[in-house]
Formats: sequence, C-alpha cells, structure tokens
Amino acid sequence: MRTSLFSRRTIRQGAVSAVGSAKIKLLLSCCILFTFIALAGRTASFMGWKQYSASLARSSLPGKGYTLLINTWKRNDLLKQSISHYASCPGLDSVHIVWSEPDPPSESLINFLNRVIKLNSKDGRKIELKFDINREDSLNNRFKEIKDLKTDVVFSIDDDIIFPCTTVEFAFSVWQSAPDAMVGFVPRVHWLDKSKGNEDKYIYSGWWSVWWTGTYSMILSKAAFFHKKYLSMYTYEMPSSIREYVTKSRNCEDIAMSFLVANATGAPPIWVKGNIFEIGSTGISSLGGHTEKRTECVNRFVAEYERMPLVSTTVKAVDSRFCWFW
Repeated sequence: MRTSLFSRRTIRQGAVSAVGSAKIKLLLSCCILFTFIALAGRTASFMGWKQYSASLARSSLPGKGYTLLINTWKRNDLLKQSISHYASCPGLDSVHIVWSEPDPPSESLINFLNRVIKLNSKDGRKIELKFDINREDSLNNRFKEIKDLKTDVVFSIDDDIIFPCTTVEFAFSVWQSAPDAMVGFVPRVHWLDKSKGNEDKYIYSGWWSVWWTGTYSMILSKAAFFHKKYLSMYTYEMPSSIREYVTKSRNCEDIAMSFLVANATGAPPIWVKGNIFEIGSTGISSLGGHTEKRTECVNRFVAEYERMPLVSTTVKAVDSRFCWFW
C-alpha cells in the first residue's frame, strides 16, 4: 500500500515537474523566437533595407533631386573618393565642384570623375558634372550664385567627409518638409557671454557644448541642404562687408551662411542625426585659436546685422528605421 502510494506521489510529482519544465521550455522558445524575429528584422535593415529605402526615396522625389555642391582644394584623391561614393545616391541629379585652385582641373581628373559617375550611378541616370572655376581664392566661392542649377536644393559638402546614401536621402526628405530651412549634420551653438555684463557679446561653441546641452543654433555648411536662392542672397544681398571679412580672415563663411538663412526665415535650422566618416586629416578647425576666431566672427556679424538673428533649438531629426530606441 505504501509502495503504491509512494509510486502515485512520485508519478504526480514527476508529471508536475514535467509540466513546469515544458512551460519553461515553451517560454524560452518564445523568447528565442522573438529575439530571432527582431534580429532578422534588424538584419534586413542592414542588408536588404538599403535597397528598399533607396527605391522608396526615388519614388517619393517630387521631380528633381539635389545638386552636390562640393568644395575642394588640392586634394584630388579625396575628391575622387567622395564623388565616387555620392554618385550612387538615388536623389543625386548633378555635381558642381567649387574650384579655386590657380591651375584648372586636369583632363585626367575630369575624365576619371565622369567615368566613375557613369559607372556608379543607378538605373541609367545621367548625372551632370561641372567645375565652377574661380579666379580668386576665397571661401566665399563656395556660395557664389550658380546660374544653371537644375535643382532647387543643393547639398553643400566638404571633400573630406562621407555620409551613407540612406542618411543623405533621409536628410533630403527632411529638407523637403522645410525647404526654407538649413538642414544638415554638423550643429554648433552660440551663447550670450554673461561675463560682459549688460554688453551683448556672444561665444561660439563647438560640438561638445551641443552634446552636453542638446541645444544648437547653427548648421555648418560642410554638410547641409539648403535652397539655391541662398546662393544668390549670399552673393548679392548679404552685406559686402561680411564677404570681405570672410575673405580676409579665411574663416567663417559657414557662420555667415547660417546668419543669412536665420535672418531671412526667423527660424532655427534642423539637425539630422547621421554617422560622419572623415576621410581627410587636416582642416581649418585643426589650427590653433579656431574657437576664438569663430567667436570674433559671430560678434562681427551681429554688429553687421545690428541684432542676433540666430535662433536656438533642441529639435533633432532621427530616422527611426535605423534606431533601436527612439
């Protein structure tokens, strides 16, 4: 009798244990399955989504795309690398190279760039390539009016930084939603210098201030979308004293453009989150006293406008398709 009772208890406990074990296994299986589905979806974003999003971007373009306005100076290797990359971006319509070197571009360089553009462009698109030749060496050259632009928007970029095409197309779509704004990837901020008492003096601050406070008031033109009308305004309507100052100081043409757009719109720029791949090693920002010179520019431009036109904001555009948490 005791043996029989013990056997029944053992069987019952074994059955309960088996059920509990099955539940645990089922729960673990569901967790693993859910994780696999999530990873599969995320893998699609890395492997297959790029082609899908590119196709989506092409179909959503209202007519023309954008013009790549690329500034360069005696770095043909970087220029070749940059244009080879951007030629594959689906929204690219044309390429204008701001050329301010004493010698014209060589035939071999022109032929190489035309060849890689034709090779890398998608769906048989014909991307126009033009060199905008300037006689004088001035940072204002990058914002000279271009008479024959075929698009309403330019993507102003330096020759030493690269963004993935999906990131560029996303920024382009953000610009399309706010075509009067300056939309880009490199934010900066100005602060009121409280040490000056009642005097309205300002401080230019770089990336770490933006990162720490989440606030910005400028988007640098080294990587930004803006309407082509601002090229004309920079050339003909902005105070000539600002252009003269930029030429003399060899700095701050990007701050001047930020002032121009803010003064025209009364609105802040838009910062787009994106990964920057720097392929160069030197630049103006690497020189000593850079921040102090930029602060001087800000205050000089405030005096020219007789007010501070820059508008601060904390808004950031994020492509939620490629973010784990948003």
